[in-house]
Amino acid sequence: MLDDQTTAAATWPTAYPKGYAVVDVETTGLSRDDRIISAAVYRLDAHGDVVDHWYTLVNPERDPGPTWIHGLTTEVLESAPLFPEIAGELSERLDGRVLVAHNAMFDWSMLAREYARAGHTAPVRQRLCTIALAKELALPLPNHKLATLAAHFGVVQQRAHHALDDARVLAEAFRPSLHAAAQGNVRLPLLECRPLTEWSDAPAAPRIGYQSSYGGSGGGGQGSWRPSKKRPACPYPNPGRYEADKPLMQGMRVAFSGDTSVDRDLLEDRTVEAGLHVATSVSRLTSLLVTNDPDSATSKTLKAKSFGTPVVDEAAYTHLLRDVAPARADG
Repeated sequence: MLDDQTTAAATWPTAYPKGYAVVDVETTGLSRDDRIISAAVYRLDAHGDVVDHWYTLVNPERDPGPTWIHGLTTEVLESAPLFPEIAGELSERLDGRVLVAHNAMFDWSMLAREYARAGHTAPVRQRLCTIALAKELALPLPNHKLATLAAHFGVVQQRAHHALDDARVLAEAFRPSLHAAAQGNVRLPLLECRPLTEWSDAPAAPRIGYQSSYGGSGGGGQGSWRPSKKRPACPYPNPGRYEADKPLMQGMRVAFSGDTSVDRDLLEDRTVEAGLHVATSVSRLTSLLVTNDPDSATSKTLKAKSFGTPVVDEAAYTHLLRDVAPARADG
């Protein structure tokens, strides 16, 4: 195996990012109305070496949630700064860097909502999920929990579900992963980060089917932190695939992939209200995939390509939602 100097000098891909921000947030829960209660950032250079690190508590202005997991009580958090008070310093540490997190969809979604609430935009353009990277590298892991990834690289975890230690552990595990990717000239699984322009703090509807443990460092795949929402069955039969230049029809199965400017829950609610079915995966029965990043290598976009599923972006979809054709009378 090449040593680090050889990797850096001879085989480092020129297209790789110039810097990374390894992030972990602890939160009051998993829903859209939950809040960040602590955040940590390890800044890394282009080769994954640590530049510095930062940590803060955040007053969530509500119950702190599962204190038996993260250990942060109301008494501890009541004197902590509010998110708008730390947003500037956090932004300085994220600016110009790829956000790296374990189950990155979770950490990015929580940050995007906090920035939206504060009336700001996070200076993040791309994210990298270390779960996705581990899969790209085909690491021999029995599961994709942070503790398992850490053990694979001999990194000792000291305080699980403490944002600073989770970020440290991830930074130490990310560096050898990054070097392995560079040695193999592996394409990094970078995804676009799209800030929210429309969101809601209304209490989230009950959810079922949690697929990962609490917090941003749990197991599961990208996006699996979002538990399945309890929705009534679509009352209309599936009329088949969407056809370009024709309206959507009630009963169509619509799947979503990647970031959306409108909070995903709101977009899915509007989909159901229009008489469409929200599909959690892509199959041959899927009528349409909505994504702002059709070239990303997510499981949904790859399946859509293999099945020939029609794909539109968010802007086109929200326009189509304005005029959904009624289900066929003979359906």
